[in-house]
Amino acid sequence: MQLAGPNGAGKTSLLRIVAGFSVPDEGAIFYNQQAISQHYEEYARELLFIGHKTGVNVQLSALENLQYWLHINGYTNGPDLYPLLAKLGLVGLEDVPVRMLSAGQQRRVALVRLWLSDAKLWILDEPFTALDKSGVAFLQQRFSEHLKSGGAILLTTHQDLTAQFDNLQTVTLEYRH
Repeated sequence: MQLAGPNGAGKTSLLRIVAGFSVPDEGAIFYNQQAISQHYEEYARELLFIGHKTGVNVQLSALENLQYWLHINGYTNGPDLYPLLAKLGLVGLEDVPVRMLSAGQQRRVALVRLWLSDAKLWILDEPFTALDKSGVAFLQQRFSEHLKSGGAILLTTHQDLTAQFDNLQTVTLEYRH
């Protein structure tokens, strides 16, 4: 599902509510017929949130960021990260502090989590920000793989999705004064 609408319409706020980071003024968010407020720990295990900001430590290298992410998320036997970083165009940059990388490279470091996580629900706020056309196409290929394996994606983007997604639903929010 894609949330669309102009800046200030509430897309990010809605994503934060669905992720359980903010509380709705009224109503409740349900996942697997259960209110997430009552079963948040279980829900959080099924969730991967990548916000508009990268969520990486700019003082650490790409490799260190991913090793830390794997550790705090309980992955004790993580995969070999070098081939994955190479696949995402970060070969040779594995040990460079993230602050030294371009905005697109920093975004790629954040998005590597889409290849590492077992989460069924991905909530992505502007995942294409700072990516070039090949990066956008590669990311959409990963979306297709995730959807085919039974996953779900809720995202915002101001860019058109160039890949064909059979069950894509778009909800457009309006800015109201």
